Amino acid sequence: MEDDTKIEVEEQESAPKELSTPLNRKISTEKSEAKPRTIPPPGIGQKIYEIDPSLLDFRQHLDYRYAQYKRMREEIDKYEGGLEVFSRGYEKLGFVRSEMGITYREWAPGAKSAALIGDFNNWNPNADIMNRNEFGVWEIFLPNNADGSPAIPHGSRVKIRMETPSGIKDSIPAWIKFSVQAPGEIPYNGIYYDPPEEEKYVFKHPRPKRPKSLRIYESHVGMSSPEPMINTYANFRDDVLPRIKRLGYNAVQIMAIQEHSYYASFGYHVTNFFAPSSRFGTPDDLKSLIDKAHELGILVLMDIVHSHASNNVLDGLNMFDGTDGHYFHTGSRGHHSVWDSRLFNYGSWEVLRYLLSNARWWLEEYKFDGYRFDGVTSMMYIHHGLQVGFTGNYNEYFGYATDVDAVVYLMLVNDMIHGLYPEAVTIGEDVSGMPTFCIPVQDGGVGFDYRLHMAIADKWIEILKKRDEDWKMGEIVHSLTNRRWMEKCVAYAESHDQALVGDKTIAFWLMDKDMYEFMALDRPSTALIDRGIALHTMIRLVTMGLGGEGYLNFMGNEFGHPEWIDFPRGDQRLPNGVVIPGNGYSYDKCRRRFDLGDADYLRYRGMQEFDQAMQHVEEKYGFMTSEHTYISRKDEKDRVIVFERGNLVFVFNFHWNNSYFDYRVGCAKPGKYKIVLDSDDPLFGGFGRLDHNAEYFSFEGWYDDRPRSFMVYAPNRTAVVYALVEDEPKVVNDLELVEIPETVKPAAAEPVKESEPDEESEPLDS
Repeated sequence: MEDDTKIEVEEQESAPKELSTPLNRKISTEKSEAKPRTIPPPGIGQKIYEIDPSLLDFRQHLDYRYAQYKRMREEIDKYEGGLEVFSRGYEKLGFVRSEMGITYREWAPGAKSAALIGDFNNWNPNADIMNRNEFGVWEIFLPNNADGSPAIPHGSRVKIRMETPSGIKDSIPAWIKFSVQAPGEIPYNGIYYDPPEEEKYVFKHPRPKRPKSLRIYESHVGMSSPEPMINTYANFRDDVLPRIKRLGYNAVQIMAIQEHSYYASFGYHVTNFFAPSSRFGTPDDLKSLIDKAHELGILVLMDIVHSHASNNVLDGLNMFDGTDGHYFHTGSRGHHSVWDSRLFNYGSWEVLRYLLSNARWWLEEYKFDGYRFDGVTSMMYIHHGLQVGFTGNYNEYFGYATDVDAVVYLMLVNDMIHGLYPEAVTIGEDVSGMPTFCIPVQDGGVGFDYRLHMAIADKWIEILKKRDEDWKMGEIVHSLTNRRWMEKCVAYAESHDQALVGDKTIAFWLMDKDMYEFMALDRPSTALIDRGIALHTMIRLVTMGLGGEGYLNFMGNEFGHPEWIDFPRGDQRLPNGVVIPGNGYSYDKCRRRFDLGDADYLRYRGMQEFDQAMQHVEEKYGFMTSEHTYISRKDEKDRVIVFERGNLVFVFNFHWNNSYFDYRVGCAKPGKYKIVLDSDDPLFGGFGRLDHNAEYFSFEGWYDDRPRSFMVYAPNRTAVVYALVEDEPKVVNDLELVEIPETVKPAAAEPVKESEPDEESEPLDS
């Protein structure tokens, strides 16, 4: 570490107190932000062994990992004044405005000379020559003009010109806060973005409190219009946010925020990490969007990309100072063979500063409420998870294939985020199932709040390729519940991945081309449409009911959007000469037809209504975060799944033909049950075979390993949720209704413990 380049902190020894003071210069709407924020010191990192004793066999690796993390914390404390100061790199690097003028600093140790160029000096490379310090940081100070105005006007185009080992190169500053592609031009230009105080957006609403259960609406601003166009932050704020609120979601996860020069990369080939995408509007437009979401009580999560970077040399970090190993690993280790992108060197001091500061910047400046970290599996393993089938064997996670530097970075960034913003949410996209992933850093874990349960969506596609007769109830249940003890998951039946061109959404797997001809209510339905709508609702509900402590849906999929996503693109010629045809730069498939879900004359409306009802039932009963979960039936003959979550009983009949009268289902608590969600409701496109005014009374006696049960009608291809009516508890003994006097109501309202010896619950961890 001593050999790595560091930026010196002036007067380190004499001013540790000053360096530890958090930046709170802006007026904030949050009372909590008025208090000094600190990042707690590392813990002992040993609780992981209590949670999972199997980890003791890999203690050498895990203790080494935690020791590396603690060493990094100590190094940062020693050289930078602590993680709180270290994560404010944007106050030191890039453009920093003061009362006297503008200071611009850039870490580019490979450059031989550097100059700041732009509109402000007529792009003259000899006008503003920069000076280099011993750590490879180039610097220049531009004093204010005589009238007190800044030397660089707001909105000016700027770049840094460097003489590098690979020649003269003009680069967009690495810490640029805004970047724009001029009409008709191919490269982007960095923009000095510093509007006058009266033009800056001022946040009016505090961040919402973190909800107990997350219901996430995954979104892409650019393709959120029903029209074939690039939508704006303002339109998303005014048109889409109210929809998200009405549908019952409490968080929006926004993709493609960090600037990316290639639109069709879906935002995953980032060129400018600190700049919000200019395609959708200005930074202040984005702030207005987030503020509106907060007014509606919606959390805003950013899909942040720290797993790789665009290999774009003109606009991004690749070969920034003319060297291959500036921000990235050199040679083959610095290139992702499948993603065609560059891979960060997480062992580099300045890379840590850059990425940690980036994660803080979006929380601090834009008031995002957390992140979904993209591509974490690729980060944590040197093989990036490519052609590796993770079986759950712990040797796959803790060995020479693990990139310990990357895991330590993830521990540091979770430490920083949760230390400064205890309410912030971090979700990691990990398909490997890395143990300790969602355990706090102080306990020895990686520190994420949630893992994205990616295996569920893949399993549904696998199942949908089979005939109904070949669906296995036990296989469905196992896929949904196969997650680690005490590590929370965000479940989803499909995300944007399943909606991309070349793949199919669940709705299209189920209904195919019939969706284009038979979704109008004034036309007869088909067997394929009836089956598709029924299973579409059932798949979503069972995924939310059993899959995790959070739920995610990609925009439009709630009503079975009939088209895939295809970003505008031209023909692409591969190095081997093969040409992949484009779509003529069409925006036709890069939009969301919300009008279909809203149309009361189309069957899409019923699917949307069910998704909305599902969200509101979860909001009312909080079943995703209930401590009580018990799976009482996985009947392969009847094709029935029955489980309890909280005080709710879920009954799924996946049979394609058989309906069951007086079907007995187990339950934990005595009393009266009522229907609170029925996928067969005509409102949702069903056949209305259930009476919602009916009451279901429990009776004593063990059934399916439950102390009580009640009788239901279970029509084929339906999902029904029954709720205990707590304020009118009644029981049925020997099938005879008995009213229980108020004075002798049973104390059986206590939840049935999963660990009781006379019960055998379905495990939530394998």
